[in-house]
Amino acid sequence: MSILFTPFRLGTLNVPNRFVRSATGEGMCEPDGRATPQLAEFYGALARGGTGLIITGHSFVRADGKASDGMMGVHDDACIPGLKGVVDAVHATDAKVVCQLNHAGRQTTPERIGGHTPVAPSAVTDKASGLMPRALATDEIEPLIDSYVAAAQRCREAGFDGVQLHCAHGYLMSEFLSPYTNRRDDAWGGGSEAVESRARFPLEALRRIRTTLGADYPVLMKLNAEDFINGGLTLDQSTRIGALMEAGGIDAIEISAGMAETAGQIMRKGIVSEEDEAYFLPYCREFRRHVSVPIICVAGLRSVGVMESVVEGGAADMVSLCRPLIREPDLPNKLRSGESTRATCISCGRCTRDPQGWLGCSLDFDAAADGQGGRNARPQFARGGQTGTAHSGGGG
Repeated sequence: MSILFTPFRLGTLNVPNRFVRSATGEGMCEPDGRATPQLAEFYGALARGGTGLIITGHSFVRADGKASDGMMGVHDDACIPGLKGVVDAVHATDAKVVCQLNHAGRQTTPERIGGHTPVAPSAVTDKASGLMPRALATDEIEPLIDSYVAAAQRCREAGFDGVQLHCAHGYLMSEFLSPYTNRRDDAWGGGSEAVESRARFPLEALRRIRTTLGADYPVLMKLNAEDFINGGLTLDQSTRIGALMEAGGIDAIEISAGMAETAGQIMRKGIVSEEDEAYFLPYCREFRRHVSVPIICVAGLRSVGVMESVVEGGAADMVSLCRPLIREPDLPNKLRSGESTRATCISCGRCTRDPQGWLGCSLDFDAAADGQGGRNARPQFARGGQTGTAHSGGGG
């Protein structure tokens, strides 16, 4: 049997295989962040399709941390019933589900957060949007950390098997970690070499979650290896952060890179050969030299041979996919049965939603609208119904 279909343990969490669905912003929730039955159906399909560990799309921990329309919320107790629906859909199988906790930081707009100015560690303009955030006052930081803790509590109450701290892609925790976006001169910053001070925010969140929920509740993290921007986080700094988080009790690290200003280097297009795949694998290899906790590799994985080599070679313990599972939620089952050896995803970056709000492949939606059928088998819509591109799971 392929190593990809052997079980694996993340802290106290037993996962049935090595496939991870990388957090993907589906945009399928109510405007207030409540998860819908449709979203539960979406996750249920992923679970039935054979993915061992599903990480939900990034979910905002506080109202001013909403990054996109339709984003899932974990900021209010009113969200718990919908969250339970998601968990129940996944737990109808032997798959596990982890909720990714996030705050948008500067990567949002006033329109999405009630007209307020986005907050960040420092007032550094987001060149992707042109917006200048407001620097957090020192006394505002502790309550923000507590919002992550409260969100983790709601996740456990809803039945999630764990949580993942989103420390990548230029959102709030990533902003604290990066010297490009964190230019504070207090205990929460301290310049490019003050790695421990910049890591204080996620470290403190991890410590408080552990104190509140216990040492046995699984906590993972998604961490940038690099920001791909001058003055940003470097691989040397990120591996040091990984070691600090391991010492703090993190259960696994998913390695990614980039931010909104460098988005073109995260979700790469045109992955047509095995040589194009696993473009963050060198980062995983370097992290392996510095940490002993499980490593999850994301970025352009498409073929079973490459996925096997990632795990068998020891660079990572699990493989994380995004776009292929949007087009083929049953891809792991196909790979296991031998029906397929490679995802049909062509990495065009046009993942989108139909008029009914279902996230899928625009190529298949177009084919279905033309009466040619489609891989997602959701033909009940008219042409022209695209509602926006999905947030990719770190280029997966």
